[in-house]
Amino acid sequence: MARSQKEKVITDEVHQNQILRELYLKELRTQKLYTEYHVNPLRKVHTITRKPMSWHDNLEEPKDDRFLNLIHHTAQSPRKKYPQTQTESQEIGWDSEPLVNPERDDRRLNHFRVYNDITLYKAKMWSLGEDDRRK
Repeated sequence: MARSQKEKVITDEVHQNQILRELYLKELRTQKLYTEYHVNPLRKVHTITRKPMSWHDNLEEPKDDRFLNLIHHTAQSPRKKYPQTQTESQEIGWDSEPLVNPERDDRRLNHFRVYNDITLYKAKMWSLGEDDRRK
């Protein structure tokens, strides 16, 4: 049986125990249990921001009108911000006003369902399962 050079066969238990002991001692040397923590002095520390809703932190700061106008301008809909569409997808709903006045009283455009005695009777019959709709 030819063995490769990479395979090492250790049959001696004393030698195996010595290798395991050396590994164990090496692990104990390299491991260290940290119980005290501190901030790394070589790393930049980020400042913690103040609480946005606390009243005592916001007393000394004056209002920035330019910033408030910018925020209100960005919150508006595109139709209020721009006179014309900026993208092709805005063209679809840009003119959303109805072409015809949507009055509900105009009978020419609104055809509501009207129920009379006979239509109510027939609707009830159909809901109960009668299938004579063609008669």
